[in-house]
Amino acid sequence: MSRWSTFSHRQQGLLLTGGGAIIMAPDALLIKVADLPDAEILMWRGFLSGLGFLLIALARYGRGTLAAYRRCGWTGIAVALLFSLTTCGFVLGNQYTKAGNVLMILASSPIIAAVLSWIILKERLPRRTWLAICLCMVGIAMIALDDAGAGSWVGNAFALMAATTLAINFTLCRTRPGVDMSPMLVFNGLIVGSTAGLFWLAGSEPSLPATNQLAVVILLCLIIVPCGVTLLQRGPLYLPSAEVGLLLLLEVVVGTLLAWWIIGEQPAPIAMVGGVLVLGTLSAKGLYERRLELRMRAGFEPASPITVDRSSTL
Repeated sequence: MSRWSTFSHRQQGLLLTGGGAIIMAPDALLIKVADLPDAEILMWRGFLSGLGFLLIALARYGRGTLAAYRRCGWTGIAVALLFSLTTCGFVLGNQYTKAGNVLMILASSPIIAAVLSWIILKERLPRRTWLAICLCMVGIAMIALDDAGAGSWVGNAFALMAATTLAINFTLCRTRPGVDMSPMLVFNGLIVGSTAGLFWLAGSEPSLPATNQLAVVILLCLIIVPCGVTLLQRGPLYLPSAEVGLLLLLEVVVGTLLAWWIIGEQPAPIAMVGGVLVLGTLSAKGLYERRLELRMRAGFEPASPITVDRSSTL
């Protein structure tokens, strides 16, 4: 028996989603560091990430790769299109406004996902999940509070598009339980890369980026994005879409700390408090639900009923 199989279904989901969020933490930072025009950064991100997603799919499925694509069906095509919009919204949002604004708006995806899951999938989320979402939203707002007045409405609109399409994507994946949609992200890369490439070629005197910029782009688009997003895309197979979105908030906190460490963007004290609130909320919720899971496994029957988020154990 492998070490992975000893974890419960829920624990596997938490490890996959949390790991993906941590890997994706430098995303916004490296977009800023690359400092490339809109069409160029989107083109490189599309084609390189598409290659990375294909290599991961081949490594995981081998001769069964084509079968894995066929299982995704039309839902997989919709997932690829939605993630293309998420990619464009996130990258362009970071181009037109400060990273804190983008991350704060992206943090609204759990609320959107929770509402969609309630309406479409009829998932009943316990009060603790709603409370955790609200507390994390407060924490994210505190992190980005000093950025709030520096944003552009164009960048904010792109960020809102990213948050909405990401929530719809995760909710859509829940309609096909047991089907891994991550191979379809190859087509997301092709869609984004081809579209942006046309705009790049139509621009004035297209040229290759400098060596240091190219190194950052390769690290981000060929390694970080494919690995992190593949893990995140598998999250809805194990957890409700609202909880997947909730764990994505780890990216916000860790990304802020990386920006502080690498480029000296020291967060204000209120941002530090917000980060502690987010991490503390996620940790407390995880520990509490782990305790409930252990009680259920042991067949413990408490005097008063315990409300368990059964949608998390699909």
